Amino acid sequence: MSGATASESPGRPGLKPPPDAALPVRHPGAPAPGELLGAHYDQCFGCGEGQPHGLHLESRAGDGVSVTAEFTVQTAHQGAPGLAHGGVLASALDETLGSLNWLLQVIAVTGRLETDFVRPVPVGTTLYLRAHCRAVAGRKIYSTAEGRIGAPDGPVAVRAEALFLEVKLNHFTDNGRPEEIQAAMSDPDQVKVARAFEVNP
Repeated sequence: MSGATASESPGRPGLKPPPDAALPVRHPGAPAPGELLGAHYDQCFGCGEGQPHGLHLESRAGDGVSVTAEFTVQTAHQGAPGLAHGGVLASALDETLGSLNWLLQVIAVTGRLETDFVRPVPVGTTLYLRAHCRAVAGRKIYSTAEGRIGAPDGPVAVRAEALFLEVKLNHFTDNGRPEEIQAAMSDPDQVKVARAFEVNP
């Protein structure tokens, strides 16, 4: 029997940073604390303004390598009657965690996400999220997040740990549907072009 734990089984990346991992360093060109990050792509389910049933999640840069975010659960986000779908809550955590990459100024995608669902989140509730980067080891970025109900200091509803992997731009151009890639690359607003590929899709 192997000595690997469930979170570090052979062939699966663990969520615990290795002993030689470095503390994350906020990039000098990162948005200032309190600055609204804005949508990275108009059609993103998490933050895009062009998604009528998306989360429309808004993230702000925090101190160090941290972000805060919030979204209000809409009728379209239901799982059980009157309650947010667990997959929607996981998406909100993933989007918030992905926003940390803007502060590191790297292109990274979700490699692994483990979510704990602590309590139900009713429709109409605003979920306040906070995420911070714990460590960086080569291409691997280790982060955690939590979401609280009703207020930044409200009861915890969801928690997550994540491993993001730094990638090159061709991760998107080689694997995305050509129509969307071309539309994003052709946008006359070059800031939007850059941001479209900054965080996890």
